[in-house]
Amino acid sequence: MTKKNIVFMINVKNALGDGNQKVEYEMSIDSWKRWADNNNSEVFVMEEPVLDPKEMHIIWQRYFLWDIFDNMNMDVDQVILVDCDTLVHPKAPNVFNQTEHKYCLVHDFGSYDWILRGMEHYKEFVFNGDWFNYWEYGNSGFQIVNDSHRDFFQHMRDFYFENIENINMIQQKWGTGTDQTPLNFNLNLQNVDVKLLPYKYNMGCMIRKEILAEDMLFTKVGWIYHFNGIPNKDEQVPLWMKKTFDYLYG
Repeated sequence: MTKKNIVFMINVKNALGDGNQKVEYEMSIDSWKRWADNNNSEVFVMEEPVLDPKEMHIIWQRYFLWDIFDNMNMDVDQVILVDCDTLVHPKAPNVFNQTEHKYCLVHDFGSYDWILRGMEHYKEFVFNGDWFNYWEYGNSGFQIVNDSHRDFFQHMRDFYFENIENINMIQQKWGTGTDQTPLNFNLNLQNVDVKLLPYKYNMGCMIRKEILAEDMLFTKVGWIYHFNGIPNKDEQVPLWMKKTFDYLYG
């Protein structure tokens, strides 16, 4: 039996305590389902948490994905883990063919201040002074992994519970405590073979680059659009995602 390539997304109702699944997340899932249909892959949406979100933040629960697949007897080759504030172009190429079976990320070209401060906080409070090259730092909202990364995902879960107090402290005090910076530190310290893909596969923080505009020209320079780093996000992200979805899919 041929192993499947999967797009893994999280859309857990009540994950943030608001009781709702966001409409823009449904647009994101729809766009990825259309892409998957054209690229011999499937979308898997995690709609129920593995653990109570009070015990483990929902975004960290994506590191249970191999356990989820095993419990469902799914034979999986490669997996895209992608945030639900993304849209994919209908003509985007099959990015699974770009991985060389390595752990793939796209360098985070967003807020250098947020990233570097997060690296400093984790260096001081969690990683005992360890450091790594910022230019090796990837955005966790788009990752491509394969079966060889099972042990690393277990390591990430163990890391979370071993350091949960400091992770929560860093998030509450400075807002830099998501999984992204710990992911990058751990990839470096565990010597995981990482391939950084071009920006066109995770076009984040577009407003900072002054390319997010009504004329939709940003859709001409890349394939995957990540609507992060947008001020007034609760209002503006749904608007921009709907405009973009309607432009791409009519």
